[in-house]
Amino acid sequence: MKKILTNVSLSLMLVILFTHPAWAGSDGEGSSFGFWDGVNILGALAFFIYGMKLMSEGIQRAAGSQLRNILRSMTKNRYLGVFTGFLITALVQSSSATTVMTVSFVNAGLLSLVESAGVMMGANIGTTVTGWIIALLGFKVKLSAYSIPLLALGVPMHFSNKGKLKYWGEFLIGFAILFLGLSYLKNAVPDIGGSDALAWIKGFSDYGILSRIFFVFVGALVTIIVQSSSAAMAITLTLVYAGWLPLDVAAAMVLGENIGTTITAELASIVGNTNAKRSARIHSMFNIIGVSWMVFLLPWAMELITMVVENFTHIFESNKKLKVEDLSQENIMNTYKLAAFHTLFNITNVLLLLAFVPLLVKAAVWSVKGSEDDADDQQGLKFIGNAIKTPELATVELQKEAAHFGTVVSRMSGFSRTLINETEVKKQKKMLKKLKKYEKISDDMEKEITEYITKLGSSEITPKTSMRLRSVLNVCNDLERIGDIYFQISKTIELKNEENAYFTPKQRENINTMSDMVDNAFNVMVANLQTPRYDDVDKSEAEKIEKKINKLRNEFKDEHLSNLGKPDYNVKSAMIYNNIIHSLEKVGDHIINVTEAVVGEI
Repeated sequence: MKKILTNVSLSLMLVILFTHPAWAGSDGEGSSFGFWDGVNILGALAFFIYGMKLMSEGIQRAAGSQLRNILRSMTKNRYLGVFTGFLITALVQSSSATTVMTVSFVNAGLLSLVESAGVMMGANIGTTVTGWIIALLGFKVKLSAYSIPLLALGVPMHFSNKGKLKYWGEFLIGFAILFLGLSYLKNAVPDIGGSDALAWIKGFSDYGILSRIFFVFVGALVTIIVQSSSAAMAITLTLVYAGWLPLDVAAAMVLGENIGTTITAELASIVGNTNAKRSARIHSMFNIIGVSWMVFLLPWAMELITMVVENFTHIFESNKKLKVEDLSQENIMNTYKLAAFHTLFNITNVLLLLAFVPLLVKAAVWSVKGSEDDADDQQGLKFIGNAIKTPELATVELQKEAAHFGTVVSRMSGFSRTLINETEVKKQKKMLKKLKKYEKISDDMEKEITEYITKLGSSEITPKTSMRLRSVLNVCNDLERIGDIYFQISKTIELKNEENAYFTPKQRENINTMSDMVDNAFNVMVANLQTPRYDDVDKSEAEKIEKKINKLRNEFKDEHLSNLGKPDYNVKSAMIYNNIIHSLEKVGDHIINVTEAVVGEI
């Protein structure tokens, strides 16, 4: 509720701020661009970005699981991946959200590099939808006339107790604020037709390919600063509409925005594994290659776009029912041309490079070298880092992290078995060090995962996502307890060796039999943790093994008690033996607890 009130209050404050006469945009002719004009533009841009963020997060919360399922199931090949990337980006209106989600899936091992390349390419096409929305509606329609009804519909939905309805309300509010932000941005940019500034910009564009490269860098810089290619596109279209930018300059900036948007995926991959970094690198190479060839062909491409758009002008002007403001028809046509260029460039680039995806993957593998940390015996966290995403997107990585945690802890069983059966002192000490190291690793992993989930808890979470996060928390708690038990077993064996106590062949055989059963339980547990959908997990096999472990414990306990009175039965070693049997049974208890947490019973 606190976050809802904060969002609504911020929205209302921004509306009041921008509608106050003191902050009104310039009146057009004869106006000069001053400090307050710059503040107006920055505020309007902040309004636009805030609305886009609210809209994107709303739809991710409302349809997060469906989006993940689409991304997971519709990427069987690079061609289907292109469609998937386009679809998701068009829905969430954020190529950054799609690319970050894709990098996350590669990091979690759910997508290959080839599959991720297709999704990234599709995201580039999907992000052009935003440009068309702005060009077709942003400058021809009185957006405020449609924003207020959207707010009237979205705010009551946002206050609803029903999860999905609430998040769809957040989506509508974000859409309304985005429209308002675009309207204010349009009004905040003064008309500078015929001014010295416009003459300077036009003069600077007369240096051929050097000018185009310069404005490519400007577009990339703008996108990196605002951290949103959609926001950068909105700025560019607004400046074209206001007459600030010639069309060829704006087109070069759009190319730069395609490069600037890759920084989001690169930043998201910093905390990921090597494949995540390679996936982000593919995205960067794809965009840089596309911009490189288009920089040379830009004048001819713009001539083609101009011819096509002007021939189809009647399509754009056919709807006379919309509330049309008094605008410069030429500038409106330029916004159409820029949106068309953005779309044509990205579609053409995909068609040209789609066949070369394997080469892009090889180049990414070559440019991002693997490290020792990517070895199979890597310890510590692999899939999550400090970057906090929406809870719906983070659950995939958390489940993979829990599976990795289970694999790490299960190795302690083999170290313990070696320690118990090994007679060479040097090898025993090595196993003691390994068990101590792994116990510390398990403590750190449990702590870091818990802290990560706690940070996610500060966001609004759907009931299903909340249940998944609780499951992961419970899983990690039991896995950490298993690490503690194996460390205690190692200290018990260390004490046995110091006191020169020895197990009988039968005791050693029983411990190994118990360890074999625990290893079977670990195998089932890890398989359950690696199941992509926890709802698909069947706990019956885990329960069967748990019953067998308990049965063995009872048999060995009875045998131990019956031997206690025998004169050749060493009591000291017998007590250590009994302690280890009970500890292994406790490990079995925590293993079944993990599966029960996965299926939502704990």
